Amino acid sequence: MKAVYTRPADARYELAGPLGAYLDAVTRQWLLVAPAANPALLDMFADRDRKPYRDQVPWAGEFAGKYLTSAVQILRLTGDRMLKKYIAGFVARFIAHQADDGYLGPWPAKYRLVGTAPNVKIDGKPYPTWDAWGHYHAMLGLLLWYEDSRDKKALACVEEMAELFIRKFKGKRRRRLVDTGSTEMNMAPVHVLCLLYRQTKKQGYLDLALQLVDEFAARDQDGKPLAGDYLNQALAGRPFFETPKPRWESLHPIMALAELYWITGEARYAEAFEQIWWSIVELDRHNNGGFSSGEKAQGNPYHQGAIETCCTVAWVALSVEMLKLTGNPIVADEIELSTLNSIIGLHSASGRWVTYNTPMDGVRRASAHDIVFQAREGSPELNCCSVNGPRGLGMVSDWALMRDSTGLALNWYGPGQIATRVRGTALAIRQQTEYPRRGGIVLRVDPAKPVEFALKLRVPSWSRRTRVKVNGTAIEGVRAGEYLVLARRWRRGDRIELALDMSLHYWRGEKECRNKVSLFRGPVLLAYDRRYNTMDPAAVPVLDARGLRGKLAVVDDAIVAVDFTVADQILRLCDFASAGEGGSPYLSWLRVKNAPKTDFSRHNPLRSGR
Repeated sequence: MKAVYTRPADARYELAGPLGAYLDAVTRQWLLVAPAANPALLDMFADRDRKPYRDQVPWAGEFAGKYLTSAVQILRLTGDRMLKKYIAGFVARFIAHQADDGYLGPWPAKYRLVGTAPNVKIDGKPYPTWDAWGHYHAMLGLLLWYEDSRDKKALACVEEMAELFIRKFKGKRRRRLVDTGSTEMNMAPVHVLCLLYRQTKKQGYLDLALQLVDEFAARDQDGKPLAGDYLNQALAGRPFFETPKPRWESLHPIMALAELYWITGEARYAEAFEQIWWSIVELDRHNNGGFSSGEKAQGNPYHQGAIETCCTVAWVALSVEMLKLTGNPIVADEIELSTLNSIIGLHSASGRWVTYNTPMDGVRRASAHDIVFQAREGSPELNCCSVNGPRGLGMVSDWALMRDSTGLALNWYGPGQIATRVRGTALAIRQQTEYPRRGGIVLRVDPAKPVEFALKLRVPSWSRRTRVKVNGTAIEGVRAGEYLVLARRWRRGDRIELALDMSLHYWRGEKECRNKVSLFRGPVLLAYDRRYNTMDPAAVPVLDARGLRGKLAVVDDAIVAVDFTVADQILRLCDFASAGEGGSPYLSWLRVKNAPKTDFSRHNPLRSGR
């Protein structure tokens, strides 16, 4: 078995800086108001059998579960008492709509979990429901809430949904879940069935999960794939974009492969999962850390298709599982890249809205503009992205600090503190830093009493020259892209100083981005935003990477701003997450001459050798 990296369930966070501001804004302006401002979020469950039926999108059943998942994961970071109380009330109202047979969806009795319903149309045409997908998100949100609250009614609700799936789909004489259509979405319950088995150890949940993994390979009478065949395709070495179902929703059933590795110990599950992850990071992860082009993998990170919020959130969730599975700090680098650029960038600084598409170059629009077709009576602000975006911020709780058999691994750098227990001793790790604006980080390790354990510090792969001191003594052997393991007896007031190398690094574009370059400063993608400059986008000057130096600037509404002098004029670049916040056009692919060539193969052990 691989080393196990887990989230310390007892961890308590006090995060400041940009992330802290976004967490507070999203809590106040969205999580605490969305259900009241969009009462159909729950009303659609209450009157699912009333005529005339509600006009709904096929995925309407996901909204409540996605909202709950986002809220719980944000709560894990903030501990906000008002939010906790609000979630408890929401959960009570939500589970009250569960039918006697365990069903918790928005569709009439005759059309439950069968893939069709008369009140679903897209562009005026009938469209299959994503009913099992909706149940997946409901089960996931309620299970996360149970983990934190120990609310037995929430767990019972999840189990009743699982039992419904067993009665309806388990066994050879039953209709298969794969036959309900929209399989990228409707096969997703396999993931939460694994989570539920690990929570309850009830064999029926595992048996159905294994059956559904077998159904991944199902084909119709003409031999065409019905589902993604994720396991076999990955074991054959095929990149994700070449598999039968490369849409982003497939990432949710794929996460079952990681869970099944933990449950069964069978190496093939881990091997397949890792193959899928690496193929995505190499071929479909954009410069801003976003995933997908036009809602699916294309095998081309330069593709100009929409980079959807839900896709990037799913990518971060998949990456969290990869980090747990491998303990590879390169994976944590990837999560940080996505979080600091795309995840924060897809949020309005007000916390009131998220995007549908967060393009590499372009403008930033609210999801309520781009996918307004999802709005319905009683839910003017609901769409797949509006309820899901905050989860990207909340997932910092999954990877910021992790635990293994030797101690703790610190992946998140930013002002604030994280408290937990190690070897039975209370411990706080406090950070004093302006990161990611600057690379200096002072860590204070404060155990309640002296305690011996290994503290692993992530040394980012982009930090070529990293300096570390412990209590004033320089540490040798610090290597980029690895954890620095500090195994010692820790005492209150122990001090660690990190100096990360924030020099510029580059990504030379190809295909649609040929003759353009992306500039990075540490984990931050730099971007031109018209509001900070006198020149318009077409007039942005050419930069020369040889000897290129920038000067940090102070800008109230940007996390990072850097001024470059080019031909006697100032070009101000800001962090990608802040670019376009005011509606102005922005560019993250710029004209830069003499930029060094990017080496991607160093990241992928499947290519460069483990």
